[in-house]
Amino acid sequence: MLALLKTFREILGRWWSEFTLQTRLMAAATLAVSLIMSGLTFWAVNTIQQDARVNDTRFGRDLGLLLAANVAPQIAENNLTEVARFSHRFYSSTSSVRYMIYADEDGRIFFGIPFSESEVHNSLSIRRRIQLPEDYAKNSDLPMVRQHVTPDGEVTDVFVPLTHEGNYLGVLAIGINPNPTVVASSNLTRDVTIAVFISIWVMVILGAVFNALTITQPIKELLTGVKNIAAGNFKQRIDLPLGGELGELISSFNEMAERLERYEEQNIEELTAEKAKLETLVSTIADGAVLLDTTLNVILVNPTARRIFGWDGHTLVGENVLHHLPTAVTLELTRPLYQIAGGETAAEREGEEFRITLTEPTLRTVRILLTRVFDQYRESIKGIAMTVQDITREVELNEAKSQFISNVSHELRTPLFNIKSFIETLHEYGEDLSEVERQEFLETANRETDRLTRLVNDVLDLSRLETSCRIYHFEPVDIAGPVEQTLRTYQLNARDKGIELVQEISPKLPPVLGHYDLLLQVFDNLVGNALKFTESGGRVVIRAYPLEANPNPNHPDEIPQVRVEISDTGIGIDWEDQENIFDRFFRVENRVHTLEGTGLGLSIVRNIVEKHHSRVYLVSEVGIGTTFWFNLDVCTEKDQSIEQPSEDHPNREGLPLQRSKG
Repeated sequence: MLALLKTFREILGRWWSEFTLQTRLMAAATLAVSLIMSGLTFWAVNTIQQDARVNDTRFGRDLGLLLAANVAPQIAENNLTEVARFSHRFYSSTSSVRYMIYADEDGRIFFGIPFSESEVHNSLSIRRRIQLPEDYAKNSDLPMVRQHVTPDGEVTDVFVPLTHEGNYLGVLAIGINPNPTVVASSNLTRDVTIAVFISIWVMVILGAVFNALTITQPIKELLTGVKNIAAGNFKQRIDLPLGGELGELISSFNEMAERLERYEEQNIEELTAEKAKLETLVSTIADGAVLLDTTLNVILVNPTARRIFGWDGHTLVGENVLHHLPTAVTLELTRPLYQIAGGETAAEREGEEFRITLTEPTLRTVRILLTRVFDQYRESIKGIAMTVQDITREVELNEAKSQFISNVSHELRTPLFNIKSFIETLHEYGEDLSEVERQEFLETANRETDRLTRLVNDVLDLSRLETSCRIYHFEPVDIAGPVEQTLRTYQLNARDKGIELVQEISPKLPPVLGHYDLLLQVFDNLVGNALKFTESGGRVVIRAYPLEANPNPNHPDEIPQVRVEISDTGIGIDWEDQENIFDRFFRVENRVHTLEGTGLGLSIVRNIVEKHHSRVYLVSEVGIGTTFWFNLDVCTEKDQSIEQPSEDHPNREGLPLQRSKG
C-alpha cells in the first residue's frame, strides 16, 4: 500500500511539474474560486434549513397550544372518547402532523395517533410512557421543542403541557413533518452545487491536459532550442507539426538558426578574434587597459588608463597610441611595441613588463604589461593589450620598508658594538683592570643591553600597531586609572631629579571609550619623555578635563570628548623639529642634546591615539616647555550596549608593552 501511494505521489509530482507557472496559478485561482462559491452555497443551504427548522418549531408550538386548549377540558372530565374523536378529525385534516400522543401526569401514554394502547391487557402487555424531565410538572408553563432524525427525514417534537384551571393533567406530544418544499429546494441546491464544482474541475483538468499536450511541449522544445543556440549550436532545429501562432514561431526559429549557421560559417574567424580581444580587455579591466591593433592604433581604452595618462576628454580611438603617451612611456615602449606587432619577439614570450616613473599629469610610478592577442588558432597576432598598473603606493611602501630596515640596523649596531667592545676588553684585560674599571665596564654593557632591549621592544610594538589588522576591544576607561599608575611608576624618578610630577584631573570626569593598556603606554611614553627633557626644579603635569559642548545643527549626534594634556617645563622643541617629531627613529637629542633614546616612542603614541580615532598634537617653545594633547570620545550608553569585536590583551601574546623613551 505504501509503495502504491509513493508511486502515485511520484506520478502526480511529475505531472504537476509539466505545467507552467501560469497554468499553476490558474489552477490555484480556480480552486480558490470554486471553494469560495461552494462554501457560500452550502452556507445558504444551511441558512435555509435553519429558517425551516425555526418555522417548523413555531408552527408545532402554536399547533400544540391550540390542541391543548381544546382537549384539556375533555381530559379533565375523563371524556377520552371526545378527545379521540377530536384528535382523529384534526390529524386527518393536515399532513404536517406526523403523530399525536397523550400522556398522564406520570408520563404514561393513554392515547396516541396513529397508534394507541391495546384494549386488552395481560401480563405480557408493555406499558409505554414518555420520559420527561423530573421537574417538568413544576415548569410546565411553556412547550418543550426538540428535533430528531428518522428514516423518513427530520421530525420536530413539541411537548405541550395539559393544564385545566391550574391543574397539571399530563402532556401532549406532537410530531411535525418538515416543509417538503424547503427540503426539496435545499436538496436541489446542494446537488447543483456539487455538480457545478465537479464540472469546473473536470474542465480544469481537461484544460491542463490539453495545455500540456498542445502548448507546454512545443514551448519546452523552443526553450531547449534557444539554449542550444546560445551555447553556439546553430544546427539546432525544431520539427513539430503545429499550425497557427506556435507553428509560425517554430518556423521563424528554424529560419533564424539557419541564418546564424550561415553567418557563423562566413565570419567565424572575425568573431573569434573580436571575442579574444574583448576577453583580454575584460580580464584586465581592474587596472588601466588599452587595446591596440597591429598598427598600434587604439581600439579600446578604459577610464583608468585615461586617468593615469591624462587622456580625459581626448578622442583616441583610431589614432596611434605613441602620439599620445607621455614622453617617458613613449621612449620606453616604442621599440617593444613595434617588435610585438611585427612578431619579432620569441614565441614563448607572450608579454613584456616595464616599470616607468611618470612626471605628468602627476608624479607616479606605473607598471606596464604588454600582451599579444592571437587569433583562434594562435598563429597570427591580432592586436596588443597594454595593461597599466599604478604601483606608486607599492614603491613608497618598499622604500619605507627599506628605510625602516636601514634605521633599525643602524640603531642596533651602536649598542651591539658597545657591548661587544666592553665585553672583549673585560675578557682580554680583565686581570689588568681595577675593580672600579671592571664595574664601570659592566654597568656600561648593562645600560647598552637595556637600550637594545628597549629598542627591540619598541620596534615590535610599533610594527604590531602599524601592520596588525586586529580590532581592539574598547571599553569604558576611567582616565584617572592609567594616570595614577603612571605617576606611581615615575614618582621616584621625578623625586631623584627634583621635578614636580602632578595631575590635574577634573572631578566627576566621565569615562572614555578606549583600551586601558594602550592608554597606559601613551602616558608612559609622554611622561617619560617629559621627565627626560626637563631640568631639576621643573614641573610635569597631566591634565584631563571635558571639552565644552558646542551644539552643531549639522551634527546633532556629535559625541562629547575629554581632552588629555601632558605638559612640561623642559627644553622645548624647535619648530623645524615639530614636523618630524612623530617619525620613526627621529630623535630631538640629535640636534639639541645628547640624551639617549630609541626614537620610536612618539611614533607608538601617534599610532595608539589613531587607534582611538583621534590625533595627537603638540605646542612647544624652546626654553619654555612642551605640551602634548589629544581628545578621547566619552563612553555613551550606546557604546556600552554594543559588543565590539574583541581581541586578546597584547600581553597575552607574549609581546609585553614596554615603556619607550622617544
